[in-house]
Amino acid sequence: MSSMRGLVQFIADLRNARARELEERRINKELANIRLKFKDSSLSGYQKKKYVCKLLYIYILGYTIDFGHLEALNLVASNKFSEKQIGYLATSLLLNENHDLINLVVNSIRKDLNDQNELFNCLALHAIANVGGREMAESLASDVHRLLISPVTKSIVRKKAALTLLRLYRKLPSTVPVEWADRIVGLLGENDLGVATSVSSLILELATDKPEAYRKAFPRAVFRLKSMLLENQITPDYLYYKIPNPWLQVKLFRILKIYPQSPDPDSAAGVLDVVQHVLEASEERTLNVQHSNAYNAVLFEAISLAIHLDVDPALMHKVVARLGNFISSRETNLRYLGLDAMANLASRIEDLTEVRKHQQIILASLRDRDISVRRKGLDLLYSMCGPQNANAIVAELLKYLEVADFAIREDMVIKIAILTEKHATDYKWYIDTILKLISIAGDYVSDEVWQRAVQIVINNEDLQPYAAHTLLQYLKGPTYYEAMVKIGGYVLGEYGHLIADTAGCTPIEQFVALQDKVQTCTNRTRAILLSTYIKFINLFPEIKAQVLQALQSYTRSLDSELQQRACEYVVLATLPTDDLLRTICDEMPPFPERTSVLLTRNVRHDLERKPSYLKKSNSMAQPPAADNGGYMNGHHTNGNGNGIGTAISAGNGDLIGL
Repeated sequence: MSSMRGLVQFIADLRNARARELEERRINKELANIRLKFKDSSLSGYQKKKYVCKLLYIYILGYTIDFGHLEALNLVASNKFSEKQIGYLATSLLLNENHDLINLVVNSIRKDLNDQNELFNCLALHAIANVGGREMAESLASDVHRLLISPVTKSIVRKKAALTLLRLYRKLPSTVPVEWADRIVGLLGENDLGVATSVSSLILELATDKPEAYRKAFPRAVFRLKSMLLENQITPDYLYYKIPNPWLQVKLFRILKIYPQSPDPDSAAGVLDVVQHVLEASEERTLNVQHSNAYNAVLFEAISLAIHLDVDPALMHKVVARLGNFISSRETNLRYLGLDAMANLASRIEDLTEVRKHQQIILASLRDRDISVRRKGLDLLYSMCGPQNANAIVAELLKYLEVADFAIREDMVIKIAILTEKHATDYKWYIDTILKLISIAGDYVSDEVWQRAVQIVINNEDLQPYAAHTLLQYLKGPTYYEAMVKIGGYVLGEYGHLIADTAGCTPIEQFVALQDKVQTCTNRTRAILLSTYIKFINLFPEIKAQVLQALQSYTRSLDSELQQRACEYVVLATLPTDDLLRTICDEMPPFPERTSVLLTRNVRHDLERKPSYLKKSNSMAQPPAADNGGYMNGHHTNGNGNGIGTAISAGNGDLIGL
């Protein structure tokens, strides 16, 4: 430090400044002095280095030093390491990839890349990696690649060259042509594990984007894992708490996960041996948390690879057993990772018997303190649900929904609705579940859920009286959600006459149950109820006077939609004959066969994680929900809301009078 006394004193002066004004005064004085010094052509390299250090310190404090950029960059061309080091430090701090002066240092960096001094090579590689950008990528990528593959390059330089090339590739992928693939992949077999680790990061990125070009990485990664794990070909320097180079292991497992199972029997057997070795390795509990983290990192990657390749069933049994230990762990991170891996497994295999053995533990995860664990538990329950356990899982989800966080309620509602439709074999159970779902979390129930329920009722004649009776009981209750009113309006308007002779379900009771809710509903729901009322007039002439009075109250509504509907319905109800009213209010025919909106969402969810050849059947196999919820004149509407009759259905499920 004695050689940089001026810099040390300058820093001390700034630290001792008691006010911002004193600091600025001292800095301005120093900047003026540096400007004067830089005008001296006889300034030595040491003095330039000292003044550039002062400028860098001033820059770090947030002051502008534009006048010193050129002097700082000139140090890069110096032949002395100490001066060149400061020059590269200034380059990394002062320049970015779009800076105007970037072209001034490219030639100096190329010269250092070609130098025989490995320290100069490292400084140049650091600068490229820190600044990056298109200019450097286009100009220097080939020089970095040459350093990487050259057999005479020192290992420390090759490690940095691999990571620098990765940085350039991320900025400009065209800088790494596919012609380089074989040479780069060959570096996985380097004796120096540091080089192999750095190269594995590069190959992982390249193979992810261009898997065919880097397919040879699969057998080389298998060979490297076997040599480390099965043959113990590793130096003590790369043992991390008795785990052989866990960073390299993780990257190699991820490279293997890019590809399907290898057709080469030797590679396939090698993968099986490596995964089995990791799964059967016993963790030494006496070691510290660093050992545990390294061990678990490798284990999770091996499990993920086993799931991806769908390896031997006996080995998959061990995978599920290890994951079962993780999901019951006391550590939150392990529970989360275990649930995530098991959800991935459940979405890819057909036989979920082993996974379902842990159903109680998974259900308990819904009440975990950490919301991330609760979300993963929900995802896993969704993936493992089938006809055998659908009733139990859906019942538990509904029970938990009552106390669930608002952050996951919407996701839970969609998943419950999908599972209910996908695995229901009894229509009454389906209706009971959907109505209970709406009664618990109606604010989070999307239109596609209750519209699908309406369609299921319309398409199943035996279900219609039960659905109408059940809905009426919910509507008579003290609490309700608007989605319940919507579905109640549709179903009672169509099938209320089927329960009119039942005690407590008389026409007037049905009308009162809906009318009591209308004042607190939105205009969209009121529009649905107005259409229900005109249906009531057609079905129940004995309550025509009460219903007509309700319709007339909306003929002066400030909402043009409600006013138009009410006026048209009043005219229909007061015509001399009822022939036109009966024609318009005829019962809806069954919906045509189309893909369910909910199950379409389910298919998209599955395809994100499941191969196309693994599909589960829809046990309910019912026609899908309509594009909308209109039901006047017995005509279903098309996707743009056009229909036939005095009133038609809009695309959002409401009715629009013509």
